[in-house]
Amino acid sequence: MRPKVTGFVFARGGSKGVPRKNIRPLAGKPLIAYAIECGLNSRWIERVIVSTEDEEIADVSRRYGAEVPFMRPAELAQDDSPEWLAWRHAIREVEKIDGEPLDVFVSIPATSPLRAVEDLNACIEKLLDDDSADIVITVREAERSPYFNMVTLADDGAARLVIEPEGEVHRRQDAPLVYDITTVAYAARPAFILSAGNIFDGRVKAVEVPRERALDIDTELDFLFAEFLIGQKRP
Repeated sequence: MRPKVTGFVFARGGSKGVPRKNIRPLAGKPLIAYAIECGLNSRWIERVIVSTEDEEIADVSRRYGAEVPFMRPAELAQDDSPEWLAWRHAIREVEKIDGEPLDVFVSIPATSPLRAVEDLNACIEKLLDDDSADIVITVREAERSPYFNMVTLADDGAARLVIEPEGEVHRRQDAPLVYDITTVAYAARPAFILSAGNIFDGRVKAVEVPRERALDIDTELDFLFAEFLIGQKRP
């Protein structure tokens, strides 16, 4: 039996770094549209639901094919609101509306417009293929390493490596390989989200994505990079 896979985009109206970021035009269409369209193009995702407290975001989302069957409570849309709680709220609301449980929850953050549909599919398939996995995240190889060129500063101003390597490391390439978590996608079992406190409470698997698809838009400079990269992909 085919699993019930639902994509979710979580989009608050407030954004301090880039005002109205989620519906700001990027290369001709609202930022959130990239996430919605990618989810709808997945061979696994049946529908894409947007969780927002903002009516304008809801209207734009519907225009690009998403469903907005509920509005997010204001207390889950503050600057300091943990998105994990918004995930829980969305699962409960959809299961209440549908009258049946979800098999797979997929978060498709609006801030990663350069993701590819194969990134979504790979996360879903890794979760479905591994019964021991609770959640699948996306990662990219880190540019800096806690074993080589990342430090902490003590009260006396002394700088020390974040992690002391077991042997001498003269080049970053010689240090243990580390990865940055990206905002490309998260695929999880709904029961895990409803019972756990955070991602790393469970068994986490990862899908590696290339750096050019892992851009997370958080600043005006990120918008410029995204515009440039999207322009390079167009004929």
